[in-house]
Amino acid sequence: MFVGIKFKNIFFIILGAAIFSFGLVHFNIQNELAEGGFTGITLILLFAFKWDPAIMNLILNIPMFIIGWKLLGKKVFVYTVIGTVAVSVFLKVFMIYQIDIHLKDDMFLVALFAGVFIGIGLGIIFRYGGTTGGVDIIARLAHKYIGWSMGKTMFLFDALVILVSWAVYLDHRSMMYTLVALFVGARVIDFVQEGAYAARGAFIISESQDEIATKITEEMERGVTVFRGYGHFTKSDREILYCVVGRNEIVRLKNIITSVDPHAFVSLTDVHDVMGEGFTLDEQKRPLER
Repeated sequence: MFVGIKFKNIFFIILGAAIFSFGLVHFNIQNELAEGGFTGITLILLFAFKWDPAIMNLILNIPMFIIGWKLLGKKVFVYTVIGTVAVSVFLKVFMIYQIDIHLKDDMFLVALFAGVFIGIGLGIIFRYGGTTGGVDIIARLAHKYIGWSMGKTMFLFDALVILVSWAVYLDHRSMMYTLVALFVGARVIDFVQEGAYAARGAFIISESQDEIATKITEEMERGVTVFRGYGHFTKSDREILYCVVGRNEIVRLKNIITSVDPHAFVSLTDVHDVMGEGFTLDEQKRPLER
């Protein structure tokens, strides 16, 4: 049952649940903003019937526990239970011991902080293999089987819950600020989950590919991979260089390329969560401290 379960993951899932719950109580609930997913449903029940969101979070997620067990495996199921229970526990704690932050007069700031706290909390939970139940499981399944980012899936699902919240307790102004919070949260989730350290990948096509590759290797100490390609327009075979560099090395890379071939074709792409020598490992394959 507990094979493969890591205490490090459990710690960060609980930490993420604490951050998520703090933001929900102190920015969403205190200022009557809505939230998406099953959490949003618990807020609807709170403002409509005064039902405890900590208790309702557990009740609503029981069916999701079953789905998590059947489709995501035992390890994710354990992480999901831990994440969901931790959210309910922290919700109860923060509801009892609230801090009055006094931001009612600046709802834009409320929306930003709500999105940041909830996004960081959920992003940490996702990054360490957990969910908080509900739509988090649906988003994880969509990411696994369809390839959608979790933030995108959650944003679409959340929109439906917001419409119901609007009908029950939100006014027009609060609804718009809620949408701001959801958008910020979705972006933060993707940022945290994909990795704070990002790099750039470069595809380089040039007649001087050997000289460019040599200079990149010697001057930047970055590896270069050569792909065999075929130019449809020129009807000729050609070599395509590919290398990954840090964001702060982009200008240096461009200068090297243009110094050899000012007419080289270069395509840059975002690369997230880079692993391997030069990024997470040193030359002896030992982990780098960051």
